Amino acid sequence: MRALGRELGLPEAFVQRHPFPGPGLAIRIPGEVTREKCDILRKADAIYLDEIRNAGLYDAIWQAFAVLLPVRTVGVMGDYRTYDYVCALRAVTSVDGMTADIYPFAPEFLSRVATRIVNEVQGINRVVYDYTSKPPGTIEWE
Repeated sequence: MRALGRELGLPEAFVQRHPFPGPGLAIRIPGEVTREKCDILRKADAIYLDEIRNAGLYDAIWQAFAVLLPVRTVGVMGDYRTYDYVCALRAVTSVDGMTADIYPFAPEFLSRVATRIVNEVQGINRVVYDYTSKPPGTIEWE
């Protein structure tokens, strides 16, 4: 898809953006899609990609995106219990999309991203990293 995008003359910033080709926002929300869930996911995804850019990893990753899972978990924020969503992070390297390996982030990077998402995105209290290659998994969560 990226080669086709370049052949069609699409701007490089668009062709190289994450995820491209890849799942749009609604498909990264398994189950019912609502405005609230889209807003939550949009914020989490922006933080994730911001941290990837800040670490200088954006071009080393073939696709990276966040997923808002249809699961709520108990957490603690301050002195209060929360019952909020789980955010899954996905990043892979690939040549053609037919196979993919996970991107091996440093634990410090994942910790920083998880901390930012939980502290800055109301509605998420847990962050997980998808460590599944393709195959057996797919790149997307559809």
